[in-house]
Amino acid sequence: MRRKNIEKAAALIFSLVLAGSTLTGCGSSASGATKSAETSTEEASSSTGGKSGSGKTVELTNVSYDPTRELYIAYNELFQKHYKEETGDDIEITQSHGGSGKQALEVANGLEADVVTLALEGDIQTIADAGLIDDGFTSEFPKDSSPYTSTIVFLVRKGNPKNIQDWGDLLKDGVGVITPNPKTSGGARWNYLAAWYYFEKQGQSEDEIKQSIKKLYENVLVLDSGARGATTSFVENGQGDVLIAWENEAFLSLEEHPDDYEIVVPSVSILCQPTVAVVDGVAKKHGTEDAAKDYLNYLYSDEAQEIEAENYYRPSTDSIYQAHVSDSDSNTITEVPSDGKWIDDKIDLTDISHFGGWKEAADTHFVDGGSFDQIYEQK
Repeated sequence: MRRKNIEKAAALIFSLVLAGSTLTGCGSSASGATKSAETSTEEASSSTGGKSGSGKTVELTNVSYDPTRELYIAYNELFQKHYKEETGDDIEITQSHGGSGKQALEVANGLEADVVTLALEGDIQTIADAGLIDDGFTSEFPKDSSPYTSTIVFLVRKGNPKNIQDWGDLLKDGVGVITPNPKTSGGARWNYLAAWYYFEKQGQSEDEIKQSIKKLYENVLVLDSGARGATTSFVENGQGDVLIAWENEAFLSLEEHPDDYEIVVPSVSILCQPTVAVVDGVAKKHGTEDAAKDYLNYLYSDEAQEIEAENYYRPSTDSIYQAHVSDSDSNTITEVPSDGKWIDDKIDLTDISHFGGWKEAADTHFVDGGSFDQIYEQK
């Protein structure tokens, strides 16, 4: 079980940290140590051969969001081999994971990341606003600096006992919903906007949409700080009837618990574009600018795109994307397809431009006193 093995390894390594071990790039806080500890499982041995390098080992820190642990374990091993072949040098990669908004604030406040791979552009803008990332970061890499995408789906218990088929069903009395907190989690912001888009498509006015969203959050049992915490509440702790989830989180749960869950794909959702960037101020300080750029550029390679698809992220390379498109007509997925064709390409997806871009969306919905606060305070 990929996810459980990673979390067990992280717990073991953290105990060593508490015993006095020191890890690179973890910051001064205990939470920073925890995150860096999670990464030690991801430092794979590099292949030999290729160019003759300087003999040094480059150290790189990637601060990412909650559900990317499994993806970057696989990718980091691939990149280490690539880097050794290209430069002759070894590279060690430290990973940090948590709610995307919280991660952005930690980097802005001093957690030294060479690169960030966060859930949305708006969180990286927080770091840019702190003067650590140069302007134009969405143009530095292809596809608006989004090497893979995702969307929002529902994870329900086997047999779907509450018959949840679409967003409107989340408003029914007696339906327990699990979703993280939009104030700390990037995934939760995508969840919120996907729901908003659905009710807008139903012809509701803005006031009516707010009432629908209010009812949805009245059914939320707990607001975890990040997407992985919400998955734990639903899967491990048995809370709720439906988890509003990243697509990859839902598939990992189905993969690990094939007899316990099903995925329901709603009629509409949102194209989630996780964004990557070099933290220029830190990379310049560490002398890792070239390695950081190579690390993010290589996410677009065919080899990396296949790894992204294997971890249930939607590849940005069209030919690889199409190779994983499902031909099923059902909106319910009861098992992970053995042929690797898991992408539902029929769902109606909006994107962040529908909400005026991330700055406008954040200023309207997620700032202190914004629409989410108004709705949740009413609850």
